[in-house]
Amino acid sequence: MSKLIVVFVHGWSVTNLDTYGELPTRLQNEALASGFEISVEEIFLGQYISFHDEVRLKDISRAFETAIKDKLDSPERFICITHSTGGPVIRDWWKRYSSDSSPKCPMSHLIMLAPANFGSALAQLGKGRVGRLKSWFSAVEPGQGVLDWLELGSIEAWTLNKNWINSNEDDINPEHVFPFVLIGQSIDRKLYDNLNAYTGELGSDGVVRVAAANLESNYVCLQQPYPTSTSPLVTKDFEISIYKQSPKTPLRIIKGKSHSGEDMGIMNSVRISDNEESRETIKAILDCINVRTKTDYNNLYIQFERETKEVLKNEQLEIDSSFFISKRYFIHDQYCMVIFRVIDTEGYPIKDYDLIISAGDENDPNHLPEGFFQDRQKNKNNPENITYYLNYDILKGTEAIKSGKKEIRPKQKGINKLGLKIIPRPSEGFVRYMPCEIKADKTMFDYVLKPNSTTLVEIVMQRIVSKEVFQINPINDLPNGGDFKKVLPGNNIL
Repeated sequence: MSKLIVVFVHGWSVTNLDTYGELPTRLQNEALASGFEISVEEIFLGQYISFHDEVRLKDISRAFETAIKDKLDSPERFICITHSTGGPVIRDWWKRYSSDSSPKCPMSHLIMLAPANFGSALAQLGKGRVGRLKSWFSAVEPGQGVLDWLELGSIEAWTLNKNWINSNEDDINPEHVFPFVLIGQSIDRKLYDNLNAYTGELGSDGVVRVAAANLESNYVCLQQPYPTSTSPLVTKDFEISIYKQSPKTPLRIIKGKSHSGEDMGIMNSVRISDNEESRETIKAILDCINVRTKTDYNNLYIQFERETKEVLKNEQLEIDSSFFISKRYFIHDQYCMVIFRVIDTEGYPIKDYDLIISAGDENDPNHLPEGFFQDRQKNKNNPENITYYLNYDILKGTEAIKSGKKEIRPKQKGINKLGLKIIPRPSEGFVRYMPCEIKADKTMFDYVLKPNSTTLVEIVMQRIVSKEVFQINPINDLPNGGDFKKVLPGNNIL
């Protein structure tokens, strides 16, 4: 009987190893029944400090490298099961310490439960408010360094995820790592915070959006052509210079699971006994552990895709009868996340701009379907990055949703063409920017909008510099008697 080493890595704000609940013991029992052994001594409950402001996520990943060298003195590779922020921590470690030159990564499987791979909308609330939310594991003061990474659109998360999207799918193999994502899309109403709607946000588990957990993501680069030196200056439409899809990664949405909590939490609700509430989570984890080859991995991708579609179908309409007056209906659509990053051709961030989305044959913002927009956040530390959270099903169009004979929502027509316009500032001066757009078309829709997924859209604006920034004139022919304090920028550009 083969033995496996399993390392559990917790999420942000955890201060007690009890957070893993009965999952390790249950997994050990189920593994024995499946023909392999996980001894108690070989389960290492990872502990790291995330609630001190000076500690950043990369510090934790560096500490993890030291910890596995100190604690895992074995030639055997380990399987890592993470929760929440633990996912980005281990992904950062994987990127830093498992290079292409390494013959074999010490980690064979990365099984992420509700990972905040692209961050969490809650992180922007700040230390005090987030620390009080019951949807997090512990009511401790969060560390600002980790929260900065978790804030939607952080440059650290952008860099890690862009690297992943650009990575080679050949890295997913028996010699490297098999990654997986498991998450719920249900809300534990007992943990809902009436002062913060994010804890009940549809398309999420109350803390992490499914789209933000999913590793299968995309990158689009829009490049603004250089303007012609005419008066007035004219620039053409954006050009799609890069479109890149990440490696395919199995995503499994688990029915009835939220981020945390003993009743519905994807990790904390697992019991030692074989109950219905735990069975689906344990089976999915074991399915991941049983992957040994790339063929197994691809087959599990198809299996998880099929099982996830079934969960989405069964959970599409939630009826809450706990209200005294009438039933309340929650429609669980598929959502998508788009993170825009606006920079110029020299790599400088553009922090002040208007972003306008358009749709349809008329390239009109007013043709976007009603109810498509869910949320928008501009990153505080990187204001050039802004995250849009959109209802994919409404954008794409859906059939009517009914409860018995009662129509809860009529059929949604949807759109199939998407456009974008950027109005950057400053728009005048010695260094300035010009507006640019890409007219609504099907390619943009298909590239940018993916259900339960995130797309990084990098917008590169031309940095326009006036010739007046530097001029050489004969000393006996200087304008204004040699006083250039009143020189104004013109239309002649570099």
